[in-house]
Amino acid sequence: MVNINGTLIQSEQANLSLENRGYKYGDALFETLKVVNGKILFWEDHYFRLMSSMRILRMTIPMTFTMEFLESEILKTVEENNLLAKSSRVRLNVDRGEGGKYKPNKDSNVGFNIIAEPHDNPFYGMLPFEDYTVDLYKDFMMAPGLLSGLKSNSKSISVLGSIYAEENGWDNCLVLNTNKSVIEALNGNLFLVKDDIIKTPPLEDGCLNGVMRKQILDALKNNPNYKVEEASISPFELQKADELFISNVIIVIQSIGKYRKKSYGNETAKDVLQLVNGKMRLS
Repeated sequence: MVNINGTLIQSEQANLSLENRGYKYGDALFETLKVVNGKILFWEDHYFRLMSSMRILRMTIPMTFTMEFLESEILKTVEENNLLAKSSRVRLNVDRGEGGKYKPNKDSNVGFNIIAEPHDNPFYGMLPFEDYTVDLYKDFMMAPGLLSGLKSNSKSISVLGSIYAEENGWDNCLVLNTNKSVIEALNGNLFLVKDDIIKTPPLEDGCLNGVMRKQILDALKNNPNYKVEEASISPFELQKADELFISNVIIVIQSIGKYRKKSYGNETAKDVLQLVNGKMRLS
């Protein structure tokens, strides 16, 4: 079952209009959520990121789009799919409705849809990494700016980069911005570890304003064992690093095992994962 603007219907009956602006122009935003035993993890951060993104795209936010309303619609969808007592991956999609060309019609109505599917792992654990291999994706680059940091439906670089990675037998690729700095992976934010320094690209470089990125930075804020830097990362730094890891809300951390001829460890990543798990238990 899927949720279309509050109505639950069978997925095979969920027809999208050819005039839908999310389909025609990518005029849409989405949040990928992890729901465990009826709790949406980091829901407040997801909600405020969505509202901020809608304002940046100048979408009219319906009065009904309160945090409580959207939370109830998400959990309603999860329950209808018999996932309330399990772990699930949920996509909340918001679009500007129908009408207009590039310029939306004034009477276009913002709508939402929600899809829930089972997710095997309810817990955040360290994933196998020794053979997890990445390389740079250099065919297209991200232009830094507010739009590049949004979780919008315009994901051509992630799509093309994923195809490129598969063609070359890699698990993922790292994305560059137009200044030739490494900003993120295809499916999450990037962290680089060198000695006791944990470094991640700043939002100004064009990386996604990731919810799990925020949790990791918060967990490390007052930790005396590490120095955290939000600073640009050059491709040259990758091969000098002790560790590289990717973060998103579904997996939390995926350590990178290999980049070109370099192999990495994951001791710091394991420590960071424990800190995030501890932060979750306290919330």
